[in-house]
Amino acid sequence: MSRKSKRSQKDSSKVSTEATSQPAQASLPAAPTAPAPSAEAAPAPAQASKPSGSGDSSGGPGVAPSAPASPGEGIGAALRIWLSAYRVEVVLFLVSFAVLASFSSQRFLRQSAAPHFIYQAQSWLEGRLDVDPEVLPNLEDWACVRMVGGEKVRCEGRPLPSDRWYVSFPSFPAVVMLPFVALHGYQFNDTSFGVIVGALAVALFYALLRFLAKEGESARERNENIALALILAFGTLFFYCAIRGEVWFSAEVMGVALTCLYVRNAVQAHRPVLAGLFFSMATLTRTPLLFSGLFFVLEALCPGPDRLGQLRALATSWKPAARKLGLFALGAAPLAFLAAAYNVYRFGKLGEFGHAFLYNNRVNADIDRYGLFDFAYLSRNLEAAFFKLPQVSLKPLQLGYDPHGLTLLLTLPLLVFLVFPKARPRLHWPLWLTVAVCALPGLFYQNTGYMQFGFRFSLDYTPYLLLLFAIGAWPLRNRLVLAAVALGVLVNFWGAVAFRGYTEYVRNW
Repeated sequence: MSRKSKRSQKDSSKVSTEATSQPAQASLPAAPTAPAPSAEAAPAPAQASKPSGSGDSSGGPGVAPSAPASPGEGIGAALRIWLSAYRVEVVLFLVSFAVLASFSSQRFLRQSAAPHFIYQAQSWLEGRLDVDPEVLPNLEDWACVRMVGGEKVRCEGRPLPSDRWYVSFPSFPAVVMLPFVALHGYQFNDTSFGVIVGALAVALFYALLRFLAKEGESARERNENIALALILAFGTLFFYCAIRGEVWFSAEVMGVALTCLYVRNAVQAHRPVLAGLFFSMATLTRTPLLFSGLFFVLEALCPGPDRLGQLRALATSWKPAARKLGLFALGAAPLAFLAAAYNVYRFGKLGEFGHAFLYNNRVNADIDRYGLFDFAYLSRNLEAAFFKLPQVSLKPLQLGYDPHGLTLLLTLPLLVFLVFPKARPRLHWPLWLTVAVCALPGLFYQNTGYMQFGFRFSLDYTPYLLLLFAIGAWPLRNRLVLAAVALGVLVNFWGAVAFRGYTEYVRNW
């Protein structure tokens, strides 16, 4: 065969091969044929830098990517990645929910006897800012406003048709319940909702501890942070508050969850707008948390370690700190403005949430004499917080508690170790100062928190106390620490089982 004929045969064969390969490729658009590997081919930089789980389904260098996943598959993959990243938080949520729901017992299946926030949310949905007195389940801790001589005064004697009734607590929990009340109306179950919020608060507290460890603010390992989150759940007054669902306890538990979100964004003042937003949410859930704003201020002005030097330097380099404080105020302003306007409309004062207008309440005599806050209340609040002991009867053998309070040395025994920390890292003093200012309102308040197990107002700053223990370097395996944890769990287990609230005592609910 001649050289020319050989070349013609080779060209003909090549054309034939290409022609037959094109239809095959066209018929499989979802799975293109991978090119043959070459000794000179190198992995593409973009492929080499992609982390696992990023959605790249290629088989490796030199392999063509597969077809794009469907929207359902993309959502499923994103969910798996999220669950992998937050699996500890998810497990903590599920475990806490199961335990709290079990201890809530029959309460979990029905609305509590003090569902004030539900009635507030339903009133908003009906287009009114006051609460319909015809549907109130009881008259316990409701604010009643009467116009006398053009002034708003507390209702006295028999209610009048012209009286206006309001929830006497900050209203943010009602905002959170709003979509659920829209679905279920007055029948919405605030008890089971409180259990869910409680379980979420436990997971958020662990997430906060994990963040502090990642940032080098805490030396705790994962298992220790899990243990501390469980101590919050079952070794503090959080336990009995989370299973009740009533207005007083619902606010305490939601305040803990919002505190975790606030501190997470306030550390190092790294997210001032979000810190301000969660701060306003927490304050409009539990007013004493207004004083926790000091934590962000300290983180913005003098994060340490040379705090005095940083404060002196503000005279010349104040703009960065002022910017953080301004952004913090910007985040807090929308809810603060709405709450202030709502208070003026209801009670005629910016900072009045309703306790000066409590209807037919046992504390009204003290409020009229001393006001909501006074030194006259200090001694009984200190007694409720630190000196009230269990009531023991020998004939017959009984163990009881005073509904005015129970010492923190029993409900939070880890408090002892905070006085003698093994380490004082950067956050030591900001956390202690925050605890101090948050505790002051409860110590000078006209009410000890009655009826309660323990001194429930301490739950406002319990997350900060546990953070102090976390950074204080006391090992959890220490025998004294283990004994304190066991005592706290045992006492609060007793509280969760034995506590009977006002409605159960007085109305035999």
